[in-house]
Amino acid sequence: MAILGIDEVGRGPLAGPLVIGAVILPDEKPEWVSELRDSKKLTPKKREKLSEIILAEAPATGLGWVSPAELDDLGMTEALRVATSRAVKSVQSLHVPFSQIIIDGKINFLGHTPLAKFVSTMVKADDLIKEVSAASIIAKVARDNYMKEAGERFPGYGFEKNAGYGTALHMEAVSKLGVTPEHRKSFEPIKSMVGFSRGEVARKNTSFTGALGEEAVVKYLLGLGHEIVARNFKTYFYEIDIVSVLGGEIYFTEVKYRKNSSRGGGLAAIDSKKRSQMKYAAECFLKYHAREFGLMQPLLAAAAVEGEDFEVKDWLIIR
Repeated sequence: MAILGIDEVGRGPLAGPLVIGAVILPDEKPEWVSELRDSKKLTPKKREKLSEIILAEAPATGLGWVSPAELDDLGMTEALRVATSRAVKSVQSLHVPFSQIIIDGKINFLGHTPLAKFVSTMVKADDLIKEVSAASIIAKVARDNYMKEAGERFPGYGFEKNAGYGTALHMEAVSKLGVTPEHRKSFEPIKSMVGFSRGEVARKNTSFTGALGEEAVVKYLLGLGHEIVARNFKTYFYEIDIVSVLGGEIYFTEVKYRKNSSRGGGLAAIDSKKRSQMKYAAECFLKYHAREFGLMQPLLAAAAVEGEDFEVKDWLIIR
């Protein structure tokens, strides 16, 4: 039976998500498997090539993401447990059998689950066990690509080069431009700058879950090819959650989160009054940004996000 290898990327940066990779390799090992090793020991070009091959040819791969806001609320240890569970759940959905799980490091992040008895932990497994090496590679490439996109959304911080680590350029940008939604407010020196309190985040649970819903929709829209040009654009009367551009059209998306759809789902809250407010906010945005987007066709949209995994259930144009 196969091994499920697991490794994390993004534990130390000041910005960006935490990502867990999980991979099952073919029983009959192809030649490319011999090239797998700790992702940090590979060149970016080699990592990207191997990631492409792994995702195409491995029987099962999965990624578990934890956003900066979620990490701030959970703390690092619990965030690693959550991200690991999400990665494994993604693999299990593919129904590929495995008999052993190997996690890089000393801590069993599945110790709270029924899978605990199948887990072995191993220091430097990412360089010793090919399945774990593969997990480290796909997680590293996925996170690096995310940070490149974050660099476009938040120019000046160098996310596309520093991957969220606290380089001199990054710290200088924070002092001049402030903190972005990608920053981990529980990490120093960001923590001292914003006066972060984990208890305060817990008390503002509605705002917290809303932020996670928005993050899920951002990833969804990026997957559709959208370019995110603004987040939480505010007017005196209303706020637009996400502004994105695709194919000469500009979309103004309202995000609605529900724990479940028992009350009609998030889109049930988009009534005529809300549509009118959204239209006004969109008009304000285009007025303030006429030079960049004034010739684009504006479209109002709504996204429904549900459940503990913040799954995007629907995204549609509002007529």
